[in-house]
Amino acid sequence: MEQEPLLMIPGPVPVPQRVRAVMTRQAINHRGPEFGAAYADTVRVLKNLFGTANDLYIISGSGTAAMEAGVANFARDRKIVSLVNGKFGDRFAKIGQRYGTVTVLESEWGTPLDLAALERELEAGAEAVTMVHNETSAGIRNPAPQVGRLARKHDALFIMDGITSIGGDDVRMDEWGVDVAVVGSQKCLAAPAGLAAIAVSDRAWERISDKRPFYLDMAAYRKSGKATPMETPYTPAVPLFLALAEACKMIEEEGIPARIARHRRMADAVRAAAKCWGVDLFPKIDEHHAYSNTATALRIPEGVTDGDLRGTVKKFGIEIAGGQDHLKGRIFRIGTMGGVGAQEILATLAAVQFALRKSGFAAGDGVEAAAGVLVG
Repeated sequence: MEQEPLLMIPGPVPVPQRVRAVMTRQAINHRGPEFGAAYADTVRVLKNLFGTANDLYIISGSGTAAMEAGVANFARDRKIVSLVNGKFGDRFAKIGQRYGTVTVLESEWGTPLDLAALERELEAGAEAVTMVHNETSAGIRNPAPQVGRLARKHDALFIMDGITSIGGDDVRMDEWGVDVAVVGSQKCLAAPAGLAAIAVSDRAWERISDKRPFYLDMAAYRKSGKATPMETPYTPAVPLFLALAEACKMIEEEGIPARIARHRRMADAVRAAAKCWGVDLFPKIDEHHAYSNTATALRIPEGVTDGDLRGTVKKFGIEIAGGQDHLKGRIFRIGTMGGVGAQEILATLAAVQFALRKSGFAAGDGVEAAAGVLVG
């Protein structure tokens, strides 16, 4: 019997059957009341996940589209500081270089950001800061509250990638002083890939550029968002919108605090397994940084190859992620996001444990340790 692969990577994640089902229905008018109601209700749920009362809009495009919208609309021709300690922070910097003057403050991937250097740049006149809250390429969660306070202190805009934290970890956009925040549909929200949401503060609206992109013009999204029924400025990916609306219903049914707790428990289980195996976690954390609760990055032990490790796991129908760019062959990553739970976590850890032992690494019983975490 052919089975669907189990994706235990940092997105895309498995899409629940009821979310998939809504995409099979006949097309509806994207200027009509049914679409408008679904859009508005999805925005309502997403605002709770973002921790914001700000305007929020959904873009037919990936998370990178929302990252670009944030920079192109609100940081064009400005002095931007890009905080980088992983692949997606680097992507934010590259986007910034298309639109403004960028100073890159780069740390080794998976190591703490230099907040003292950030303050120096802000004192020197930087007008915007970009940062990835949850850097899945290295399994580290970056200090959004501290960066937000520094940005506000120096009257700079704070543009934050929350693509792999919103919906799976605690995010408080307004409390942290974030001016622009974005999320992607295929991560913690457990919807299909292809949509992104962007929330914008009043401070950011006051500084919106006169030279905005066409498709990603946030002023156009704002105007259409005020229509009755609520609309997008251009034709949206309607089936994906309906799928995201259903995914948000499931999030509300679970409850946001319960969902965040589940994500943290799953990550704790993976970390407990790693400790029992004798496998090191990749990131280096301090009092301001933490391990990611949606993607755990682990060092590949000496004598074990990436191909043997992930190749063996894949034979069980389970996919885990490898390292990116210069971390290829050095780390592997296990996603703990979306609608998965104890069954999927234990199956994944059992496959990894088998692969480690098969490669000659004397791994302890991490599965038992993880089970203890998952059942409480």
